[in-house]
Amino acid sequence: MSYLNLRNGIHLYYEEIGTGDPVILMHGWTSNHTIYLRPAKKLQHKARFILYDHRGHYQSKEANREPVSMDTLADDLHALIQHLSLSNVTLLGWSMGAGVAMNYIRRYGCDALRQVVLCDMTPKQINDESWHLGLYQGHYTMADHQASIGKDFLSLYRSFAVGAKPICAKMPTFILNHVLKKRLMLCDESVLRTLSASMKEQDLRDVIGTITVPLTYFYAVPGSLFSPELAAWYRKHCHAPFQAVAFHNSTHLFISEHPDQFADQLERLL
Repeated sequence: MSYLNLRNGIHLYYEEIGTGDPVILMHGWTSNHTIYLRPAKKLQHKARFILYDHRGHYQSKEANREPVSMDTLADDLHALIQHLSLSNVTLLGWSMGAGVAMNYIRRYGCDALRQVVLCDMTPKQINDESWHLGLYQGHYTMADHQASIGKDFLSLYRSFAVGAKPICAKMPTFILNHVLKKRLMLCDESVLRTLSASMKEQDLRDVIGTITVPLTYFYAVPGSLFSPELAAWYRKHCHAPFQAVAFHNSTHLFISEHPDQFADQLERLL
């Protein structure tokens, strides 16, 4: 359990589990590093796992003293890699964490990396006439994004939660709100808002063709937030060695739904 000291007195929480070649595991929006604890402990004799909390999340919740964007998170990842003098890194990101990985590659390339694993994430969230593989399986447009600006954050988060795990729609609203409020208490709302907007402003499709190390895409079937058809898109546009791994009977939350299968597939890559 350690903290990475950044500029302006900002500290990012990280911890290391196991020994061997480094594997960095990055969580998604409103999540935190604990989603990876079970797989990392199971595989601790296979690799050196580095888990950390992004700014505004869980034990890095107070890292909120300056504007935060996806570029900021990519710079934080670069700082962590440099701080730990890492090379030959397996870089795995789920959801927003995959977005961080793509931003990192756009800004810093693949020199420090052995391979990249993107988990259930689109390179472009906003759908339009020429792109139907964005958020909510192709049904989220710029008009939807603009309409969400200034709305009550809990209601926006509730829509996201139902999109990620549709069974949540069957929960009584007061119970679901209670669960979501507990989750939000672990985060800084202002950081969540700016990161959500930052993700929706980005188009990282060109990044995939610049990846020079093996790329693996983990995805959910039938999926929820994103279409399983993204796997075919990544395969077509990646020029490096590529493979896709489907997690069947899964939603966007497949890592917590199937942690042992996730660990088994990660072990295969290691």
